[in-house]
This record gives sequence, structure tokens and C-alpha cells, in this order.
Amino acid sequence: MGERARRIGRTGAGLAACAAALAGLLGAAAAGGAGSGAGGGAGSAAGREACAPGDARIDGRIDGRIGGRASEGGAISDAQAAEYERRLRQERVPQRDRGEGRTVPVVVHVVSAEDGTGDLSEATVRRQIDVLNRAFGGGYGGADTGFGFELRAITRTADDAAFASVGRRGSADRAAMRRGGPETLNLYTADLGHGILGRSTFPQDYADAPGADGVVIDHRTVPGGTRENFDLGHTATHETGHWLGLFHTFQNGCSTPGDYVADTAYEREQATGCPSGRDTCPHRGGADPVDNFMDYSDDACMERFTRGQAERMADHWYAFRVGKGH
Repeated sequence: MGERARRIGRTGAGLAACAAALAGLLGAAAAGGAGSGAGGGAGSAAGREACAPGDARIDGRIDGRIGGRASEGGAISDAQAAEYERRLRQERVPQRDRGEGRTVPVVVHVVSAEDGTGDLSEATVRRQIDVLNRAFGGGYGGADTGFGFELRAITRTADDAAFASVGRRGSADRAAMRRGGPETLNLYTADLGHGILGRSTFPQDYADAPGADGVVIDHRTVPGGTRENFDLGHTATHETGHWLGLFHTFQNGCSTPGDYVADTAYEREQATGCPSGRDTCPHRGGADPVDNFMDYSDDACMERFTRGQAERMADHWYAFRVGKGH
């Protein structure tokens, strides 16, 4: 699962989630961050942590955001990234029209406390879906990835225990709530604590653990939420990128193959805030992709997916999500 930790923390490994504890996040930052770099083609990866060195594994594989989004908790190692890549390459991805649109059905599970904390209005849920559609459609300035998101249902659960635990590894509550097959994005909102922003499974995880598949975000990260610097809805954007197969832009640091995407620049470690002109891999060419949705920058800094990332997500969609598990 990959997770996202916002300057509140970040690391990653199991649910492709990006949820790192603030403590782990800060520890990683102090250690210099074991980020993975974007950029570059295929190949085997080294075996060091992609996110924060301090690895608090939740849901098997988690990735957390240290700067700003550093709350993902845990880190997907370069070795694990290489294994996911191997599994992608062994799949026979069918030929398709590159301009073909891909509609992802979405079921949003609003999990709240019994006193109403965390309960989101339908209007807020729809704003979150709008953010996903704009981000994946190139509306913030990046490439149109060809993915669109269609809200199919909203479920509501008011339960103190579930509110605190639905984002954890092996959550029986999450598995019981889940609807649809591998092509359906199950998006859960709940309380992930002060240091975790969200987490997500990778497409390759579905076959072994279909009940765990999906994205979990802290209820305060939705558009208009109360997570300072992370209140525009891009935790869901970032985690959905993992759900569709993307690694962090800093995967593998300055080393080949980076994040397995040729048109994202290499990046030694995750970004914090919105640094201008940062270049942590000067010998690889190109400034750090701090405005990419798969970095750890503040929400206001994030504005793009690349064409290469769009192709990679499409490859995962056809290899692991469309037609699988029915």
C-alpha cells in the first residue's frame, strides 16, 4: 500500500499508500530523505527505501510523504518497486487506442465518528471527484491522462472504532464496505491521525488481497478541509496515482531507473512545501518535478501528471484492473 504523509510525514510500502507518521517523516527528513528519483526507463532497482528512512509499515507496503505530504507511513523500497515492475512487464497489455478515454467508477465511503466528526456532505464528496477529474484531465496544467472518474455511490458509516481503524492494514471494516471489482475505485475517508494523509494499494496487490484494494484519505484533506497546506483534495489525487500504478517521482533517487517514467526528472528526495528551482540530481539533467502530483509538495504546488505517467497508468489499468477479477 502506498501512503502519503504531509509535512506531517511520509514514507511508503504496502497499500500503495502514502501515509507516513509525522515522527517518521521528520526523522526521514533529518536523515536526508531516502527518496526515489523520477526519470528514466525500466530496469532493476536498488534495495533502499524510497520514502523516509524510518519505515513504519502499515498495510504491507506504504509510502509516506515527509515534506508536506510526509504522512504516508512506511516506504516502498526500491526492491519492491522493481518487483512491481517485473509483474507489470510479465502481463500482456492489450493494444489500445492511445486517445481512448477510461472511466473509473468510484464508490466513496464516508466513515465518521458517532458525534459527526468526519462526516462529509455530498457536495464535498462531489468536489473531491471534480478535483480528480480536473487533475487527471490536465486541467491544472499537466497532461490529459485519459482517465475520468464517475461517482457511483456514497456510503456512510458512523462508528467511532471504524473511524479510527478503517485505514489500517487488514481492516475488516474496509473489506466489508468495499464494492465492485478491480476497476472500481473505493475511496474511504476517515481519521488517519495527525501524521498520515492517505494510503493506497497498487494494482498488483489486487489479486492477493481484493478486500484491501482502494484509497484511504484523511477526512481533513478533502477540498475545503482543515489540513493546512493539504486541503485542496490532492491527497486523493496522489493516492489514486498509486492506485493506478505510479511510484513517487523520487523513487530510486538519482539512480536509474528512477520512477520508471522517462519524462519525469530524477529527484534525490521528496519535496517539502513548493521549492523553486530545486535540482537534487544535477548530473541527471532537469529541475526536480516538485509540481508533479506524485511528489510530496503542498497541494497548491501540485499541478501535473506527465504523458509518460499517463501511459504507465494506462498500462496498469489494462494489465490489472480492466477485465480482472470478474
